[in-house]
Amino acid sequence: MPVPASETVYRVAVAVPPEFLEKLMDAIDTVMTPVYPGYRRSFTYYPVTGTWQTLAGYHPYDGAPGKITVASEMRLEFVVRREDLAAVLKTIDNTHPYEEPAVNVTPELAWRSLFH
Repeated sequence: MPVPASETVYRVAVAVPPEFLEKLMDAIDTVMTPVYPGYRRSFTYYPVTGTWQTLAGYHPYDGAPGKITVASEMRLEFVVRREDLAAVLKTIDNTHPYEEPAVNVTPELAWRSLFH
């Protein structure tokens, strides 16, 4: 079913270690209704480099407390309907290996609403 022209959709973006990319995409796909008619598991991903310094008392997936870590990651992006957003974010939180994954959520217009 197409996204109604008046519906706001959300772009979700998250960096993930390459070895977790397929697992995360599969998990997200199971909790969301397809946005694009006739297609499931519609994602974009590309390589990025992430950097962070873990504070004392935390247990990073990669790196060590007090040290600056630089890691190759994959940036995963996709569009989700409002009614699936909470389930998708919970799935990312439960599946992603990082203690605190950096997740960006941005409202967008359904693109067909611009000319229909």
